[in-house]
Amino acid sequence: MQTSFRPELLRDPEIRDSERIVRTCVHCGFCTATCPTYVLLGDELDSPRGRIYLIKKMLEEGRPADEKTVRHIDRCLSCLSCMTTCPSGVHYMHLVDHARAWIETTWRRPLPDRLLRAVLAAVLPHPRRFRLALLAAALVRPIRGLLPRTGTLGRFRSMLELAPAGGPPSPSPLERAQVLPAEGTRRARVAYLVGCAQPVLAPDIGEATIRLLRRTGVEVVLAPGAGCCGALVHHMGKEEPALAAARANIEAWLALERDGPLDAVVIDASGCGTTVKDYGWMFRNDPAMAEKAARIAARAVDVSELVDRLGLPASSRDLDLEVVYHSACSMQHGQKITDLPKRLLAAAGFTVREPKEAHLCCGSAGTYNILQPEIASRLKERKVKNLERTGAAVIATGNIGCIAQLRSGTRLPVVHTVQLLDWATGGPAPAPLASLLAEAP
Repeated sequence: MQTSFRPELLRDPEIRDSERIVRTCVHCGFCTATCPTYVLLGDELDSPRGRIYLIKKMLEEGRPADEKTVRHIDRCLSCLSCMTTCPSGVHYMHLVDHARAWIETTWRRPLPDRLLRAVLAAVLPHPRRFRLALLAAALVRPIRGLLPRTGTLGRFRSMLELAPAGGPPSPSPLERAQVLPAEGTRRARVAYLVGCAQPVLAPDIGEATIRLLRRTGVEVVLAPGAGCCGALVHHMGKEEPALAAARANIEAWLALERDGPLDAVVIDASGCGTTVKDYGWMFRNDPAMAEKAARIAARAVDVSELVDRLGLPASSRDLDLEVVYHSACSMQHGQKITDLPKRLLAAAGFTVREPKEAHLCCGSAGTYNILQPEIASRLKERKVKNLERTGAAVIATGNIGCIAQLRSGTRLPVVHTVQLLDWATGGPAPAPLASLLAEAP
């Protein structure tokens, strides 16, 4: 795509990088076929190609964002399906992230929108605050049906529908900093990202990950000072808190090298994994952090990648269970991990099904299902229908956001892939499968 950025604008390294990305787009339109919002809404400006045009015009003119641009950028899920289908290699993720940061600093949102975003940014990345918020949500949740599905109250209703009915589970002892030794001969030493939302919503996922890794011969270190990866606020355009969270993680994980080599940083939430693997880009213009960030990004792996590298322990159970695998967008499009989780599930003894339209987003996308509940709800319904049509008894996926989203739309048990792998190789059965297993002959 031809651009006409003024030379003084291109002195800004962020704009210079975005201009390079824009120029790689040839407007072929392949991205429109796989963009969830274009598939649903049919509006060119709700496609990657249309959004690239809006971003180009905004940055090229060096002007503040306008309502039209904000509306269509806000509707983007950052599912990155467009990057999978783009034949020109347009790095849309970096472009839309820059656009969101630009919007955050140049556009004044309506007061209800500002307040909601401020609350999400202040609560979700902080486990203690998030846990208290879920306790409060459990008290109010029974009246959610009285609220409208649209507008500000519709967003509040969406939050209540996503919240666990009985409040959050009890905190896991694995949330605190500690070293968990390998079982048998140590084959690797890794840092594990505990994260922020996942240990509050589903601490059993992290517990399953750590059991499986230790069983595989991995020493797991939970580093003091590490926390949220920064993704939730990063995708709202709030760059300062995002970089602060990322910087804290980088320093915390590199500090572990004082006690010996660190083979990997293991992540079991694919949305977080996509962000940590992008730390090098996020700090590329920071002389003090660029090399450190690149080192951590190079070591970041999804748990499935490390288990595959070391070898899945032999299954200790005779499993007869059909599982439909939902590939989170951040897994298949962000990290390009597609067949690996399905291969591991099959190797563990499960029969694996794949749904139609597997490339389309479920509508979770971080805080998207709260900020854009109407579109997110339509995507969830479409995804759930495709998952249920496979006839599988269980849904497996690799991202906590997808788990929360799908659980709010289906009666099928939804579990993390690692929970099934842990169960197959000697761990306890995942709690969501309790009723299903009770019915088994």
